Amino acid sequence: MLDPGFSGPSGQHTGRYIVVFDDDDPDPLDLLAAGGMTRVADTRDLASLATSEERSAAARQGQGTYFAELRMAVVAAEDAQLETLRTSSAGAQRGLHYYPELIHHVLEPGQAGRHRSEAAPDAVSRDATGSSPAAPADGFADTAEFTWGLQATGAATSEASGEGIKVAVLDTGFDTGHPDFAGRTIVTESFVDGEDAQDGHGHGTHCIGTSCGPRAPGTGPGYGVAHASEIYAGKVLDASGSGGDAGILAGIDWAITQGCAVISMSLGADVAEVHPPYVAAGKRALARGTLIIAAAGNNAERSAGNPGFVGTPANSPYIMAVGAVDQQLAIADFSARSGATEGGQVDVAGPGVEVYSSWPMPQRYNTISGTSMATPHAAGVAAVLAASTGLRGRELWAELVQGCERLDAASADVGAGLVRAPQPAAPGGDGDEGDEAAPAPPEAPSP
Repeated sequence: MLDPGFSGPSGQHTGRYIVVFDDDDPDPLDLLAAGGMTRVADTRDLASLATSEERSAAARQGQGTYFAELRMAVVAAEDAQLETLRTSSAGAQRGLHYYPELIHHVLEPGQAGRHRSEAAPDAVSRDATGSSPAAPADGFADTAEFTWGLQATGAATSEASGEGIKVAVLDTGFDTGHPDFAGRTIVTESFVDGEDAQDGHGHGTHCIGTSCGPRAPGTGPGYGVAHASEIYAGKVLDASGSGGDAGILAGIDWAITQGCAVISMSLGADVAEVHPPYVAAGKRALARGTLIIAAAGNNAERSAGNPGFVGTPANSPYIMAVGAVDQQLAIADFSARSGATEGGQVDVAGPGVEVYSSWPMPQRYNTISGTSMATPHAAGVAAVLAASTGLRGRELWAELVQGCERLDAASADVGAGLVRAPQPAAPGGDGDEGDEAAPAPPEAPSP
């Protein structure tokens, strides 16, 4: 049922609904059928089809899609069907809840933050060697060998590579012809109707570069944290940078099915209310050994006194929210602050200002800013930690937080601090060690 007191989140809606079933419901598809929705595609059946185009076409022919790993469905339903579904579930003493489907976007700083944020795609502030203007003396700067983000997170000096770890980046797709990724294990899938997995925007290729790109690309500085990981590029946002919950949830369901230890999502909606489907998705992903990491949001303008707020899906208490810091490890002007909503806290921070990474050819590289850029730094660190420790899910969350470098900033802005890759053990020591217990996501019932 539509939760009492839940008036629906602000933001853009698609007109469809997300139905979230209880963990112990024996057969959600039967319950949908009892509500008159007999033509709902099951992701377990769609997986047998050969191409993403066939899977997309099959899903379009029905009334929606059921995501088996997440135990939820996105359906096109009339009010009468939803009422029948509610009545049927109540009569069978089976729990479900439904919510409007939201539209999400790539997270880019607003105009006010551009003095400390992204350059236009055709205005890369670098020369052919990859060098960039030097940062102030007390901060980090890109060098010929490594980006400032790899230096700040310790990835540049870490021996951990993320080898054997599957990392899913759910975004605008990926330029599979990018020369820096030749020979890498790359799996692509599109969850956008009418578009293949090729990146027609650039944002996805940039995020994949930061999380999983090379440390020695052959031209310009190394820019990838988990440089030996396996890349799973899920296209959930179209070429304009937008997409609905259905595609995002489909991507999460797919990544869990593929055995991805980490999911990186640099996307969201500027909605302060927690969107309950992502509470269930984040919790169920953790239970299956998958950590979801998402951008906190770029809706702040701190220089004008506006600290912003963590939007959805990052404000789920079971999804790790990432804020952005600059080359001096100060909070970025655009980076959202923790809110009063349960789950609406920034958990960790990553480099997010003037970040150099891959871009679709022929441009090849670009320098942009946002919590979108901080998120794949955190995802890459999570991947190398997963490889070096064997931890997954909640335990990986705790390990990532435990290893953060404390910053001279409020926890409301940077959470536990700057994400850090594991370092080689010093003589007579065991490498990086945290100095206090690390919080993990809370235990709480699904919505």
